[in-house]
Amino acid sequence: MSSPILGVIDYGSGNLRSVCKALEASGASPRLITSASEMSGLDAIVVPGVGAFAHCAENLRATGLWEPVREWAASGKSYLGICLGYQLLFESSEESPGIEGLGVLPGRVVRFAAGDLKVPHMGWNSLRDTAGPLYKGFPAEVSMYFVHSYYPVPADEDILSAQCDYGVPFAAGVSRGALHAVQFHPEKSQAAGLALLRNFLSTL
Repeated sequence: MSSPILGVIDYGSGNLRSVCKALEASGASPRLITSASEMSGLDAIVVPGVGAFAHCAENLRATGLWEPVREWAASGKSYLGICLGYQLLFESSEESPGIEGLGVLPGRVVRFAAGDLKVPHMGWNSLRDTAGPLYKGFPAEVSMYFVHSYYPVPADEDILSAQCDYGVPFAAGVSRGALHAVQFHPEKSQAAGLALLRNFLSTL
């Protein structure tokens, strides 16, 4: 059986090299996608992201990938969003007022409140209430690596696939059909992250 072909969306930012290497280690054949014409023949797309919400949205539009990615995610095809690739699925973000998200999922992205905890939320933290195919075979609690100051608040709680606590409980991941997205970085989460990526590949 040949390796699943995953398109890693390259819009000028994101942790692309480490994401691709983690996908290869998990048994996939990743391709960097820089234009809509390169999206045919893919089994799934992966949208990583590091940086600001507005910058990522603007770069996706500038490369002509915004609408193709939105249509892919909205059509029920296999999608994995990582960090900003998760946040962009929603309608808006407090980080970038006036900038629309992909709007594939209802909800918004908010900032951690200033307080005793450091922002950004950076480092290992435990997931809880995991559900769905990405977490098949996982223990009740597993730690993943986070780097973020903002997190989505989905309007539909039924899509929650993982939660985490950092001052407040927040949605660490969602799943809806073949669409999956996580706030943490599987590519930085060692064995647990690779297990999650393998689980994603098993859904294809």
